[in-house]
Amino acid sequence: MNWTDAIQQAIEYMECHMTDDLSAEAVAAHVHMSPFYFQKGFRMLCGYSVTEYIRNRRLALAGGELAASSEKVIDIAMKYGYDSPDSFTKAFTRFHGISPAMVRREHVMLKTFAPLKLEISLKGGYLMNYKIEEKESFTVLAAAKRFDYETCRQEIPAFWKQHYEQGNGAYICGMFGINIDEKMGHDSFEYLIADLYDPSREVPAGFVTRTIPAFTWAVFSCDGPMPTALQDVNTKIFSEWLPALKEYEFAAGYCIEFYDAPDKYPNGLQDEQYHSEIWIPIRKK
Repeated sequence: MNWTDAIQQAIEYMECHMTDDLSAEAVAAHVHMSPFYFQKGFRMLCGYSVTEYIRNRRLALAGGELAASSEKVIDIAMKYGYDSPDSFTKAFTRFHGISPAMVRREHVMLKTFAPLKLEISLKGGYLMNYKIEEKESFTVLAAAKRFDYETCRQEIPAFWKQHYEQGNGAYICGMFGINIDEKMGHDSFEYLIADLYDPSREVPAGFVTRTIPAFTWAVFSCDGPMPTALQDVNTKIFSEWLPALKEYEFAAGYCIEFYDAPDKYPNGLQDEQYHSEIWIPIRKK
């Protein structure tokens, strides 16, 4: 099954099981993909995490049922995965802007959230610069923290900001940003702000070392101001490169972002020539 078909089948599977005990891991297993790359790719292509999509669809469906039926609020709440009326009311109110109790009053507006339909359009002429490269294992010195897939998009930038505000840039400049989910089946992953490790120096308190295994990597060049250049390439990897991938597949739960030294460029991170890279481990099918 190719990548585009897998994502579309995953959407269809979720739509058929909205009242079941759904999880990102279960959906990924249904389409025979690792949760690590499935969740990353789903967000890139669809704009939502898997959990956000399921939650929004359930709350939209619950709103429709409340408006169109006389079923009890607690019964609808439990049907869509909420254990208590309080948790359902809070989530429902955040999504719709009104409480479940208000739905059956006249002239109440509810939000809709339609099922996704994935469409990949072919855009000829775009050249994505990448190379296939063998790399030996290497060790990094890192500031490490675990993040949930659900909230990582907001929390990782805050982690970088905190790293520098606390003066930790004196120990780790931030050559790499590394995602690690070795089993590729968790709700969370380890994230590293890292530099190459010098074994002749002691590991400072509060930091760790991690060894990145030897892999064949697809190395994508991202040239331009940060973070836009890197984000654009990341999106194209999942929306254009991966759907067309025939010879290779993902090899492991690692994803590495490499950042060149900003002081090499007149305008630093915002320079039009600033260079960064995305590394993805791959293997032949």
